Amino acid sequence: MTDIAYHPARLRALREQFRALRAAEFPWTADTVYLNNAAVGPIPERTRRALDEFTAKRTAPHLLPDRELLAGLQAARAAVARLLNADPAEIALATNTSHGLNAAARALPLASGDVVLVSDREFPANVYPWLLLRKRGVEVELAPCTPEGWPDEDYLVERLHDPRVRVLAISFVQFANGFRADLARLGAACRANGTFLVVDGIQGIGNSVLDVRETPVDVLACGGQKWLLSPWGSGFVYVRRELITALEPAVTGWMAFEGTDDFSRLTEYNPTFRADARRFEMVTLPYQDFYGMTASVTLLAELGVEDIAQYTRALHEPVLRWADEHGVPVVSPRDDAHRSAILCLAPPHPAEAYHALKRARVVCSLREGAIRLAPHCYNIVEEMERVLDVLDQLRR
Repeated sequence: MTDIAYHPARLRALREQFRALRAAEFPWTADTVYLNNAAVGPIPERTRRALDEFTAKRTAPHLLPDRELLAGLQAARAAVARLLNADPAEIALATNTSHGLNAAARALPLASGDVVLVSDREFPANVYPWLLLRKRGVEVELAPCTPEGWPDEDYLVERLHDPRVRVLAISFVQFANGFRADLARLGAACRANGTFLVVDGIQGIGNSVLDVRETPVDVLACGGQKWLLSPWGSGFVYVRRELITALEPAVTGWMAFEGTDDFSRLTEYNPTFRADARRFEMVTLPYQDFYGMTASVTLLAELGVEDIAQYTRALHEPVLRWADEHGVPVVSPRDDAHRSAILCLAPPHPAEAYHALKRARVVCSLREGAIRLAPHCYNIVEEMERVLDVLDQLRR
């Protein structure tokens, strides 16, 4: 994401555009304030229609020939690739983030004595797959955070001078505070040391710009059910093209191999993995979920992730002003280099505040002692002000 804020006139135009989107694609927001996209994002109306259309055909399977099903999966790969400025051949479809992180942990060439560096306080999906490698003699180091609880990028870069550090595993955006990692800096340091950069992308892809042609990421895993506004069971793994053929999956699906597109010759077994990222896919995939994901990701691409990023950050402003006026700690970063769409407050009694918001039909999350607000493109500033009304009532 660019660090240059949009002109006020541009933000006003975005507000009008996104209000129209809200009415057309998220009509249920008329009576609920939903600020919980970091937990589960809603699916747009166009995505619901795509799912309904697919399900109607699924009742009569002859209406969904194999070629159409496979074309649907390829459309999903292409849609995700456009969002990241990747090549579709670098995208493997997956049912969740954990699939991709486990694939990386098992496929990367790690030996006894190698070090995997993981920032502390990561979401567990990006910790447990690496901890299991200790059984193979791989050392897993939890890097200390800053006093604010954010990844200490200076420390990480310093540790990357150690040639034993073979993997750095980090989230694009931290789930509990919204810290957005400087992947360009970390990726460059990894590349200089010959270290693999593995990224949990689920809290950032869809609300923050990432161009994998400009940012040296080796593997990125992302579920679709949060900021991509996609169905459960959809997601993807990005694998840098130069790395694909060097990695062999530890577990495999039958369509990961060359020649398996020809269903008339399936017993002519070919042990050669595909040359693209499909070697990491575990079929049969939930076709309907990927039809839905294609519709949602296409919508986000039409809106523009850069515009979504600027708009969601602008929604934070009244909350930040209120927090400063009342001395309420903000546990999320404020600098443009590390902000994301997630904004976390730590009022004196966070659990009480959370339940008060819930009673007021404001849907958010309580994470690590803070109220997590996670607005997306369909949210409006009046909803953020509603949060402040509730918090003000608790102060009286």
